[in-house]
Amino acid sequence: MSRPELSVVMSVFNSAPNLAQTLDSVLRQADVDLEFIVVNDGSTDGSTELLNDYAAADSRLRILHQGNAGLTQALIRGCAAARGEYIARQDAGGDISLEGRMARQCQFLNANPDVVMVSCGTRFMGPEDEELYTIVQNDDDLQNGLGRLNIKQIRGPSHHGSTMFRSAVYRSVGGYRALFRVAQDLDLWLRMADGGRCVAIPQILYQARLTRGSISQVLRSQQIKTTHTILRCAALRRSGDDETSALMEFKHDFKRKRSWLLAPRPLQDARFYYFIGSVLRKNEPLLAKKYFCRALDSWFVYPKALVSLLLLMGRT
Repeated sequence: MSRPELSVVMSVFNSAPNLAQTLDSVLRQADVDLEFIVVNDGSTDGSTELLNDYAAADSRLRILHQGNAGLTQALIRGCAAARGEYIARQDAGGDISLEGRMARQCQFLNANPDVVMVSCGTRFMGPEDEELYTIVQNDDDLQNGLGRLNIKQIRGPSHHGSTMFRSAVYRSVGGYRALFRVAQDLDLWLRMADGGRCVAIPQILYQARLTRGSISQVLRSQQIKTTHTILRCAALRRSGDDETSALMEFKHDFKRKRSWLLAPRPLQDARFYYFIGSVLRKNEPLLAKKYFCRALDSWFVYPKALVSLLLLMGRT
C-alpha cells in the first residue's frame, strides 16, 4: 500500500447531527493525496453507522472503533495509525475544512522545510450558523505567541483543527501526552516550537462551530490548571531543566482530584448562551437578545445575561 502525503486525524464522539458535513469537507479536498483516519470514541448516537457507511463508499476513510476514552487517547491512537508525511487535525461537531485547505497547507510545508507546524485562519460559527468572529494570524505571529509562557499572553493556533504538522516531528517530540486530558494541543505545540518554526497562513481555511458541552466550556477549571502545568514544563525545558517533577506533581494532583467539580448542566448552558450573546451584542443585537433569553431560560438567576438583556432593551 503506497504511503499517502497526508493523514487527516479526527476523533468522533456522538457527533451524528453534523458529522456528514464534516466528513464531506475533508473527502472533497482536491489536489492532495490523503487518508482520513477517524477514531470513533464510543459513540452511541448513530455516528458509528454513518461512519461505516462512508468508509464503505470511500477507501481513503479508515475507521478505528474503541470504547470511550476521551479526546487525548483517541488522538494518540489516530496519529499512531497515520501513514502520511504530514498529519492534519480535523474536529467533528460540524467543523469543516474549507475548499483548498489541505493542499494549501501541504504546499506550504513542502516549500518551507524549517516549518514543523502550520495553521490557518478560522471562522467561528454559532449554534444556528451565525458568523461570530474570525481569528487570522500573520506569518510568525504563531511562533511568537508560543514563545510567551504566561497564561494571559500565550497565543496558540486559531483552532486545534486548523493545524497540520510533520508526522516525523510529531513522533520525535513524543506526540500527544496521555497525562493531559485537556489542553493536550497546547502541550504538543510548545514541544514542537522548541525544535522548529510554527507558522500561520493568513487565510481562513477552517470553520468551527461552537456548541454546548465543549471541553473549554465544561472543564474550564481543569483546563486552566492543566495549562499552568504545561507552561511550567515548557519554561523548565527552555531553561535546560528537567520537567519530570512538574509532570509527576500534576499526575499526583490529578489523581487526588479525579472528580473535578462541574457546574450543573443548566448553568453550563447559561454560560454558553451568554457567551454567544455577548459576541453578537454589538453587530446583531436582536440575535444577542435571543441568546441572553436562552441563558435565562437555562439558569434564571444568571446575572450577566439579565444585566446584558436589560441594557439591550434600554437601547431600543
